[in-house]
Amino acid sequence: MGKSIRKIVNWKQYNQALVSRGSLTFWVDEAAVKAWHCHEHHGGRGRRFSYSDVAIETALIVKGIFNLSLRALEGFLNSLFTLMSLSLKSSDYTSISKRAKTVNIKYRNPSRGSIRHVVVDATGQKVFGEGE
Repeated sequence: MGKSIRKIVNWKQYNQALVSRGSLTFWVDEAAVKAWHCHEHHGGRGRRFSYSDVAIETALIVKGIFNLSLRALEGFLNSLFTLMSLSLKSSDYTSISKRAKTVNIKYRNPSRGSIRHVVVDATGQKVFGEGE
C-alpha cells in the first residue's frame, strides 16, 4: 500500500473509520431458521438429510467468504448461532463435504469493497458489500 496523497486532518474520524472496517453484521431470517432442518426425503436410498439445502448453502458461502476449513466452519457457525441465541446447530463437516457435491450454489462475483452484511433468508444468502 502506497503513501497517502492527502494529509489526514480529522484523526478521530479516521480512527473510527479504521475500527468500522472490522464491523460485520449477520442476519438470519425466521423463515431460514424454520427451513434449517430438512423435513422431506431426498428420494434416493438411505435415510433423509438432517439439514436442508439452505443450511448447506449457508455453510459453503460462509466458508468461501472467510476462507475456512470445514472443521473450522462447523465451529464458527455453532459459535455464531450461540452468540445470536438461535437454537440452530451447524451440520458436521463430513455432511457439508458430501452435500457440497450435490447442492447448486449461485456464486456471485466478489464484491468490490469490504463485506458489510451477510443476510440469510429463506431464499438463500446475500452478501452486501460496499456499493451494493
